[in-house]
Amino acid sequence: MIDQEGQKLGTLRIEEAIARAKTAGLDLVEVAPNAAPPVCKIIDFGKYKFQQAKMQRESRKHQHGGKVKEIKFRPNIAPHDRLTKLRNAEVFLDKGMKVKLTLMFRGREMVQIDSGPEMVRGVCGALSHVGQVEGDPKRVGARVIVAMVAPLPQHKRVRKYSLPHEEAVEEPEEGDENDEAET
Repeated sequence: MIDQEGQKLGTLRIEEAIARAKTAGLDLVEVAPNAAPPVCKIIDFGKYKFQQAKMQRESRKHQHGGKVKEIKFRPNIAPHDRLTKLRNAEVFLDKGMKVKLTLMFRGREMVQIDSGPEMVRGVCGALSHVGQVEGDPKRVGARVIVAMVAPLPQHKRVRKYSLPHEEAVEEPEEGDENDEAET
């Protein structure tokens, strides 16, 4: 048994433990029922539940794992448009979000649907530096192929398709400025 100040009281009978909790005006709570003997603590149970709920709210505040962003492709996408979509997917994965890659077929594009999973695998391979594929590409309905990409751990991610305004600008060295001023 542990009292309200955190002091270990040793092994007590249950009647004695309940009596001590009532004299303190607090509750007797079993905190480790599987231990031998079970561990009980004298605490204010309402305050304890409030603190646990507060800790859970705080831990949920910093999570992005539940968000899924969708990137849609078509089989005849232009290379520059494909690169733009890869950049956006990289940004989402870098922020810790999952990305759903959707390859959509319409009209005469349906002739190419058998090569669709290879196209999706190619896009997933292009994102392998920031994410990992969760399973094989799956056909959803008659015209759509879908794959999910989850972010890699932060220390394994590498930026490959950075946006032009995110690229580092090299500053001139100090020796270069002095040489130009003298001439």
